[in-house]
Amino acid sequence: MKQLFAALLVVLVSGCTVIPGAHIPSGDYSNADDEDAFDLEDQVDIYAITPGLLAEQLAQSESEQPLLNDSLEAELQEYDYVVNRGDVLNITVWDHPELTIPQGSDRSPSEAGNWVHSDGTIFYPYVGKVEVAGLKVTEIRDILRERLVEYIQDPQVDVTVAAFRSKRVFLTGELKQPGTQPITNVPLTLVEAISKAGGLTEFADWTDVTLTRDSETRRFSLRELYQSGNTRQNVLLRPSDIVHVSRNDAAKVFVLGEVVEPQSIKFGRSDITLAEALTDSGGFAQATADASGVFVVRKAPEGSDKIANVYQLNARNATALVLADQFKLEPRDIVYVTAAPIARWNRLIAQILPTAQAIYFFARAEDEVMNN
Repeated sequence: MKQLFAALLVVLVSGCTVIPGAHIPSGDYSNADDEDAFDLEDQVDIYAITPGLLAEQLAQSESEQPLLNDSLEAELQEYDYVVNRGDVLNITVWDHPELTIPQGSDRSPSEAGNWVHSDGTIFYPYVGKVEVAGLKVTEIRDILRERLVEYIQDPQVDVTVAAFRSKRVFLTGELKQPGTQPITNVPLTLVEAISKAGGLTEFADWTDVTLTRDSETRRFSLRELYQSGNTRQNVLLRPSDIVHVSRNDAAKVFVLGEVVEPQSIKFGRSDITLAEALTDSGGFAQATADASGVFVVRKAPEGSDKIANVYQLNARNATALVLADQFKLEPRDIVYVTAAPIARWNRLIAQILPTAQAIYFFARAEDEVMNN
């Protein structure tokens, strides 16, 4: 019996290093036998959530000036529509109604206009076939005027596009009215296209809007555009562009550890603070949580030599929850509430006790048999 209990004591003492339960251990995770092993503590930066940290983050956000997209402004200034196959032109020669196709009340401009054929040409009286595909309306106007001079003295020609049918962009995803939109003589930007599509649905992730052009995909954030005035998140659309608005399923935070209801929380359109995440999860598990160990684990920025940034809140004093209400979470953050040491010890005892009881009763039964 003494030997059995001595062995049990050794198991209990060694178990202190492998106590089960929700907690964040520390120490050297390197393994001399593993070539790919590393020291975890060297791979993370740890920050305490204090008034100083929050003030520093606030000052940084306030110092960020709106980023202006100069290239977009230049493109808008130089934009001019180029006619292509399928478009319908409306050509007017002033004081010569015989050269202008009558519209009437039963014919719209697109029905009465000059359709650009599949070979890129139109037919016009006196002039004949004219190559117009790939030209601007001003260039088409000059060509017609030069050719009509042989038949009309000082012709006054006007050319407009009655129907834009050759170019379009495609909008998919979480939009109220997804579909196609034509490219017209009015430049169409990413924000304007989304607005014409009825705006975003309640399930849209406005931080994840992708634009696919010529087999290349770029990602834009409408949140930065609307909230921070970053116009670099807007772009002039071109023919055959594909705009996709993702769902917000992936934009969530994870609350784990010693809370009443561990869960994932979707981000939505507004910010989520640490206090809101804890509240939505039912708050601390009063019997087991260590309020001094509230951690936020966040992936390190691109280009960093770290794998994560860890922010710790000591909420043992309830007034510290004011700091939690000011600490904004980011998508894919992991909120982790550690277990109190006594809770981890109780879990160890709960796992070992059935084994200890079995050993005790087995030894006692064996002694009774030997004594009889």
